Amino acid sequence: MTAVNASMTPRQVVEALDRFIIGQHLAKRAVAIAMRNRWRRQHVEEGLREEISPKNIIMVGPTGVGKTEIARRLARLCRAPFVKVEVSKFTEVGYVGRDVDSVVRDLVEASVQIVREEFERDVRTQAERNAEERILDLLLPPTGSGGAAYTDRADGSAPANEASRERLRSLLQAGKLESREVEVEISEEQGGLGLELMPGAGNAQLGDQLQSLLGPLGRRKKRRTVPVGEARRLLAKEEAANLVDKEALHREAVRRAEELGMVFLDEIDKICARAEQRGADISREGVQRDLLPLVEGSTVTTKYGTVRTDHVLFIAAGAFHLAQVSDLIPELQGRFPIRVQLDSLTKEDFVRVLKETENSLLRQYEALLGTEEVRIEFDDAAVEAIADVAYEANTMLENIGARRLHTVIERVLEELSFEASEIGAQTVKITAQYVKDRVGTLLESRDLSRHIL
Repeated sequence: MTAVNASMTPRQVVEALDRFIIGQHLAKRAVAIAMRNRWRRQHVEEGLREEISPKNIIMVGPTGVGKTEIARRLARLCRAPFVKVEVSKFTEVGYVGRDVDSVVRDLVEASVQIVREEFERDVRTQAERNAEERILDLLLPPTGSGGAAYTDRADGSAPANEASRERLRSLLQAGKLESREVEVEISEEQGGLGLELMPGAGNAQLGDQLQSLLGPLGRRKKRRTVPVGEARRLLAKEEAANLVDKEALHREAVRRAEELGMVFLDEIDKICARAEQRGADISREGVQRDLLPLVEGSTVTTKYGTVRTDHVLFIAAGAFHLAQVSDLIPELQGRFPIRVQLDSLTKEDFVRVLKETENSLLRQYEALLGTEEVRIEFDDAAVEAIADVAYEANTMLENIGARRLHTVIERVLEELSFEASEIGAQTVKITAQYVKDRVGTLLESRDLSRHIL
């Protein structure tokens, strides 16, 4: 388990989620307990540990109330591999079976990315030293007929231009050579060698195996002329990748995917086979049966090795407007013992979303326009007016939750965003009247608001 995961109690997890998501206390408590139980499981005796399976969760609530955000923020808190999947796409022809297993492959790829960043961070100092030596070789090639690199001389002797090299090193470390251009040779991925396989179960696994076997052939050296500052970054990244133990990286990535992995199954209600439409919805039931082995616990082959899903945490979510959780097949229902209801957002919730959440939409727009030296200030009445318009639009039209705020604010600031680069440095106060002048009349026409809001 990661250090941050081990150190957070359920109450602290909820408090951390409160910084980004308004309300939905029951859902936050459920995921906080699930997260802590993973830490608890690691401290149970080994024989019993394997018997403790995660308590998967189903979140029920309308769109835009925070279901996905809760799961995503939870994964970030514990640095856990996370993948979000819209299960409704599994009903498309050619995807059933194939993509269900690819969920685990995507999870392992996410885990590899997390572990690679950590491993490369551990060797960053050495990688930067190696990159510095390579840049010095480019700026002042070593003397001698053999063309050997400064650091590779077999006899260990220093070249005649050592003093010049050290002067260059001082300039390089002082940042005085950042704009000088050098030609660097960087390894680049070819992108799969153009291999394309027909969709279908098993082909994704074959593709992974071919990619693993032909991987070295899919890399080539490419020369680029870049400033020293960019060369330092590129070469340090390449050196870090070379210093990392690939086998250890892959083992740790697979372990984390198995022990810490989280899969978010969005729109789970779209694959419910309702009783009154059982014949027409048979493909939906088929998707559920394809998902069942993953949720129950199975072994999936990936290019990094086999991955067991027995202890992966699955969080499913859906609006369930036209279906109920009980419409899922009984076997799948049984694998999601924790069920939480998320509430629709009120006008007061919208105000809190705009004012209280970290990195809120208002702060984002203030930062964006601030790059043009245009300072915008929202007074409390303006925030209330924006929340009111968003809430009314959700009431009159489709309820899309907090996502409606994006549309309303974009409409309010559209004119200012267009002119910001021309009007120069100034402060613009956004008042309730300012908001009403730009979006207030749209709610009067249902047809117009349907297209614009």
